[in-house]
Amino acid sequence: MTRSLPDLPWIPAISPAARPLYRAIADALENDIHSGRLAVGTRLPPQRLLADALGIDFTTVSRAYTEASRRGLVEGRVGQGTFVRPGIRAAQAASRMPSALGHPAPASLADPRMNVPPLPEGPEWRERIRQGIGAFAASADPALLLRYQQAGGAEADREAGAAWLTGRVAVPAERLLVCAGAQGALLALLSMLCEPGDLICCEALTYPGFRSLAAHLRLRLAGLAMDSHGLLPDAFEEACRGQRPKALYCIPTLHNPTIATLPLARRQALVAIARRHGVPIIEDDAYGALLPGAPPPMAALGPDIVYHVSGLAKCVSPALRIAYLAVPDARQAGRLSGAIRATVGMASPVTAALATRWIGDGTAAAILAGIQAETAARHAIAADMLPAAQMAADPAAFHLWLRLPAGWSRGEFMSRLRPAEIGMVSSDAFALSVPPEALRIALGAPPGRQELRAGLRHVADLLAQAPAMSWLIV
Repeated sequence: MTRSLPDLPWIPAISPAARPLYRAIADALENDIHSGRLAVGTRLPPQRLLADALGIDFTTVSRAYTEASRRGLVEGRVGQGTFVRPGIRAAQAASRMPSALGHPAPASLADPRMNVPPLPEGPEWRERIRQGIGAFAASADPALLLRYQQAGGAEADREAGAAWLTGRVAVPAERLLVCAGAQGALLALLSMLCEPGDLICCEALTYPGFRSLAAHLRLRLAGLAMDSHGLLPDAFEEACRGQRPKALYCIPTLHNPTIATLPLARRQALVAIARRHGVPIIEDDAYGALLPGAPPPMAALGPDIVYHVSGLAKCVSPALRIAYLAVPDARQAGRLSGAIRATVGMASPVTAALATRWIGDGTAAAILAGIQAETAARHAIAADMLPAAQMAADPAAFHLWLRLPAGWSRGEFMSRLRPAEIGMVSSDAFALSVPPEALRIALGAPPGRQELRAGLRHVADLLAQAPAMSWLIV
């Protein structure tokens, strides 16, 4: 896989079949540091030279170095390059030592690139959750929680899901299924609706988890044109006429990554096109609960043609792996129950029961309100620190879409920043064709507002420079 080039201080030993390549490079780097092949302070090859040596794209190497930096293996020094960090072995040894409480010290609480809801400030919400979990544990029926349950969820959990959706989608409990997170719901849906080789339409920039799932199931994706308001109905119409897709997958509210929220007229147009061509719509409403006053979900406009996925990960907690799947009719609910049984078996009865309790006693709504308040505060920080001309943002969304100024490439911009300081993901992760020069910034990733300000300060400082000014090479 390597080519004959001038000697480089390090070239990773990776398999040509390794996927994803960027992670394989980061893994090789970590192994070589642990084995002693790479000493502390070693300067790694410039990214373009290593990309040439491996015969791969520069962006892949850039992602690999970003991943290595996220793991704490390397550090970038402006104008000098990327170096193996000092004290790595000592830090790793310390992470394996028992803490004063006798528990292992965690190496990392979260991947900063993940688009997680921000933790609300103040101790009161933590205490409420602590008390709520204690009360749940004391009152839960072990005979119920420690047995297998029906694939689509117990009746009480389905009724709680229908209550949670009240005000957005009116759905009876018999048309709602409890799933193991939104990813579990999407897996069941695609397994039922599609066969390997089938074509699914989606936005030209789409959720990476959906891309991964489609690849796993060997489905083809057709990215449809978008503008600042989201998906263009004419593009969907054209695809239905010429490509005969099996479904349309979309995120109509606070789109990930572009923030766009589809106007009502476009939602109505998409539902009409789907009905006309008999193409079901998979509506990923992960962020819908965060935006009061959003247009009605597409499932409310076309309950006969839309499968609506609404998880709790973005509006309550990522650790609560529960999603509610509203389907067009009871027959489809039966088929999907079979798909859930065949793929993930069932959602965890314990987490489903906890979600049901929190919905019933108001804890879920209180956490949602706390997330909304903290999101608004973090958005205000970002709006104050970053140039409005470069941002697509919404005060209800805990991520924003940063369009880079002319002259900057996304790979070069990310290579100048320490990923641990701010949660950033390049447009490559979302794009089905040529990626735009843009990045997603996860405002919820930093643990607090102070850390968010520090990370955004680096972003703002870099945006204020011309790309050539950020190098110091002599």
